[in-house]
Amino acid sequence: MAANTADTRGHRMLAAYAIVTVLTIAANVWAAVIDFMKADPVVANSDALGLPRSWLFWLGVLKLAGAAGLTLGLLGLRPLGVAAALGLVLFFVGAIIAHLRARVLGNIPFPGVFLALAVATLALTAAQ
Repeated sequence: MAANTADTRGHRMLAAYAIVTVLTIAANVWAAVIDFMKADPVVANSDALGLPRSWLFWLGVLKLAGAAGLTLGLLGLRPLGVAAALGLVLFFVGAIIAHLRARVLGNIPFPGVFLALAVATLALTAAQ
């Protein structure tokens, strides 16, 4: 009975890890694409934060690299998944700091949600 319970918990953890990681990948791919497209809300946010518009491409590259690392982690390269999740956590902590520094608080929930996804992914990846 105890082995069955542990097995069920293991399957639930694996499912949670997979679901949260896929959500984090999808969110970061979407964010990278809109950075590359220089969508109006992204440009407005960049301007409000005082970031050069030329940074949008590189910010998108970092998000896409994080998503790629998480994907490879899901496919079995666990250390790369951990590194990618940690990188995204640091990236979005930086984004929140940039918003606080510039006193642009109206849209701070966006990097907050991305940070929460990255933290959850990191925790679940580390627990695997």
